[in-house]
Amino acid sequence: MDRFFELEIPYIVIMLFFLGVTAFVTTRDFMPKIAFKRGMIGVFSIFAIMIGIHFYVTSARMDGVKEIFNEGKTIICENKMRRTISQSVLISKNLGWHLDGDYFKNPDYVRDFHTARCVDYAPIAAEAKENK
Repeated sequence: MDRFFELEIPYIVIMLFFLGVTAFVTTRDFMPKIAFKRGMIGVFSIFAIMIGIHFYVTSARMDGVKEIFNEGKTIICENKMRRTISQSVLISKNLGWHLDGDYFKNPDYVRDFHTARCVDYAPIAAEAKENK
């Protein structure tokens, strides 16, 4: 449950904002009486499905990245800290990285990387070779 809230809290806040807007609009005098019930159920259902799918896909990717890392292969993570030089960081056990829960950590590196922001490096490297 902690992982769910860690990954989905921004989307839950967005959903609550849209539910608030829906509640405000559907309770106006010009709206039919059933509009509130239908609007809230509809908006909640759409967001719940979208958030559920996002959580499933992200969790599956995270588990895949952990498995790839534990096999000793290289993965690539998004680096939002440095936008000017490199927008990504290569991570592998050979480079001194270790896995602590859902985070990749390295004593030589200032920040940690969440597995949700990482993907397998092999397909990206293969695609780059094909495009040359």
